[in-house]
Amino acid sequence: QVQLAESGGGLVQAGGSLRLSCAASGRTFSTIAMGWFRPAPGKEREFVAAISRGGTSTRYANSVKGRFTISRDNAKNTVYLQMNSLKPEDTAVYYCAAARAFVAVVGTEIDYWGQGTQVTVSS
Repeated sequence: QVQLAESGGGLVQAGGSLRLSCAASGRTFSTIAMGWFRPAPGKEREFVAAISRGGTSTRYANSVKGRFTISRDNAKNTVYLQMNSLKPEDTAVYYCAAARAFVAVVGTEIDYWGQGTQVTVSS
């Protein structure tokens, strides 16, 4: 079992930045790939970003590419999502996710979900 706890959400003006954090426990962190998701019209959760177990591979949704950066600190059992140049359409609950493989995260084949953290971007 893996427990995930997100933090760092909040209210920010358009053009601003936020950094989300997700602390993991219950399993050796370096053995799991991580990602971030958010709801989208017609989808319960859409893929935002993924990072491999060692942090050497990342993948982003086209809508956030160049603005968001995913990273991880395996010593701290934490994954981050740095969000810059935020837009009102980025407003959502952001969910941290874990899976056994990077391709699984990208394919939304998730083993564990966090509870989510709200991000609100005002115009």
